[in-house]
Amino acid sequence: MSNPSRRVFLITAAAGVAQQAISQTNSVPEAIRKLRPMTDGIEPIRPEERQVRIEKARKLMRENRLDTVLMESGSSSFYFAGNRVAGLHIISRRGELVREDARPAAIATRLRSLGAATGRIGIEERTSFGLFDGLRRELPAAEFTSADPVTAGCRMTKSAAELALLQRANDITIACYRAAFATLREGMTQHDLSANVAAAYKALGVEGDAMAIFGKYTAFPHGSSEPQKLREGDLVLLDDGCSVEGYQSDITRVIVFGKPTQRQRDIWEIERRAQDAALAAARPGATCESVDAAARKVITDAGFGPGYKLPGLPHRTGHGIGLDGHEWPYLVRGNKRSLEPGMVFSDEPTIAIPGEFGIRLEDCMYVTEGGAKTFTKQSSSIEQPLG
Repeated sequence: MSNPSRRVFLITAAAGVAQQAISQTNSVPEAIRKLRPMTDGIEPIRPEERQVRIEKARKLMRENRLDTVLMESGSSSFYFAGNRVAGLHIISRRGELVREDARPAAIATRLRSLGAATGRIGIEERTSFGLFDGLRRELPAAEFTSADPVTAGCRMTKSAAELALLQRANDITIACYRAAFATLREGMTQHDLSANVAAAYKALGVEGDAMAIFGKYTAFPHGSSEPQKLREGDLVLLDDGCSVEGYQSDITRVIVFGKPTQRQRDIWEIERRAQDAALAAARPGATCESVDAAARKVITDAGFGPGYKLPGLPHRTGHGIGLDGHEWPYLVRGNKRSLEPGMVFSDEPTIAIPGEFGIRLEDCMYVTEGGAKTFTKQSSSIEQPLG
């Protein structure tokens, strides 16, 4: 359950140079020095696929009576254009994809040239209000609405090429976590462990990060800034990921530094059953909220909650993931959208027990005709977090 505002990490072009520098640094733990880049054979999204995306966008634009879609530089514009050049991208009803300076006057002039100055204009969700406000002043006859049915409508289902990039990002994250867990030592801080994760990602040829949490602070879903030093018997939680060609991983693993208590084992087992329940429920035609309900029922039946109350599962069971760490759709109560093959979600029901500890197991899963599959092996036990 990574922070949705975390930066997008790109593959490091100089991965070999970075690896050589890391290998020569004695302060870097041996488990990290042994890592090698895992970026060979990565296939970027081809221009032909981006054109297919634009054609799908046109279809959705017709269905939603949109004449144009406007996107400031970000993940949606990268999805269609394949670059992160600053400015604004426009998809016209004729299928033209053009870039313009992100100034209302310039955009208005361009829309007039496209014959769309008085039509229905879809605004991508991350477009700034200042730009939108200026544009509606420039084009008072235009009708503005959300472009979510088009941008999210395209991005929610992933192609085989996208799934391959997501698979590589997840594979790299597991390799990173394996090395990072090998660096655990008495007295280290959460920042020490996070730094080891970042170094491991660099050695693997990408950039990435992780939120590290120890002990009672694992009950906070987004961690704590309180100073933490690792002690015998503490739970250790790692959560986050890396990016491959813009596509994100998001994995959470927990382990005990030392010997687990029976209480820790019991809660871990409930958590794993909840994760399994969500995975089993994520089938084509099922609603997003039904997947959340399946995981939540396991936790509630074990005496936690009910609903979103603590101790228990205080957040949604999962989120969509792709070019953004958190994107449409969400596995949460009230979301009646049906699952379709190609949709990708995190599966991360948490059991948070304030003042004691929290356990979250998170793997990303993709929906197929026959049900959901995970990119990674699920944790097999509290002693074996990486399967």
